Amino acid sequence: MTHFDVFNGDADGICALQQLRLQRPCDAVAVTGVKRDIALLKRVPARAGDSVTVLDVSLARNRDALQDLLSLGVAVEYFDHHFAGEIPAHPKLAAHIDPDPAVCTSVLVDRHLQGRHRAWAVAGAFGDNLPCTATTLARSLALGARECETLRALGEAINYNAYGESEEDLQVAPARLAALVRPYQDPLAFAADSPVAQALVAGKEQDLAVALAVRPGHVLAGASVYLLPDAAWARRVHGAFANALSQREPARAHAVLCPRPGGHFVASVRAPRDAPQGADALCLAFPTGGGRAGSAGIDALPAARVDDFLRALAGAWPG
Repeated sequence: MTHFDVFNGDADGICALQQLRLQRPCDAVAVTGVKRDIALLKRVPARAGDSVTVLDVSLARNRDALQDLLSLGVAVEYFDHHFAGEIPAHPKLAAHIDPDPAVCTSVLVDRHLQGRHRAWAVAGAFGDNLPCTATTLARSLALGARECETLRALGEAINYNAYGESEEDLQVAPARLAALVRPYQDPLAFAADSPVAQALVAGKEQDLAVALAVRPGHVLAGASVYLLPDAAWARRVHGAFANALSQREPARAHAVLCPRPGGHFVASVRAPRDAPQGADALCLAFPTGGGRAGSAGIDALPAARVDDFLRALAGAWPG
């Protein structure tokens, strides 16, 4: 029997997986990729009797592949916080799905494990742009301000590392990064001892400093839109940049557009932090769109539909 770990390559996916594998070690085949690489289940060559753990990957975007695995007799355990639609009722499926905008997959795994590896959930929540949730979890561990800041920087850097057009844009491939964190019971030790962790933090801060000098291309009544250039740093930074903007101006929505090959854009959308609702609905109205209420995106927004996107953004947050 073969077990497969299928996980988003961002901080939430990696930190959720780390908690599970610290508690339930097993030999597994890793299936992951850049943050936008969501349709992962179709890449799983499982057969009857195999098992799969899925972390931080939209069920709505993987429904057909999930149904195929279940029909083959593959057992699937599914943890996720994105819009799922109808969850299949099947004896081989154990689903732990909650789209509450205040939770992420690392938090769902933390609940499932009753907090046994909570420091990794704190890092995952910080990385998934949920600082209030992360801080609440950190208080339960009696972590000090310096430790919280270390976990914030680590989580945000791991999350940042997942952004790019392909793995060639990333500092570290997500499967390799997941393997590098595996020996560490404590993310604070990983942050202190690993040169890779320190390089991720430094690289993210360098790119973000460049992005924060960019002025908005469109200023709407309730939202700001930023257009980044066709460059490797922009492909890496657009998600972290959107998070930083939402923290800097919590009463406004934000959208960051970055060019992709073929005349498309990848769009990162953040609802106002003060009222984190509506980002998923807006992005789901476009093909390749998805996400959650507070934070969502569109993988391939055609250039011809940018004006439609701007109108939808203005309508979602009229100010």
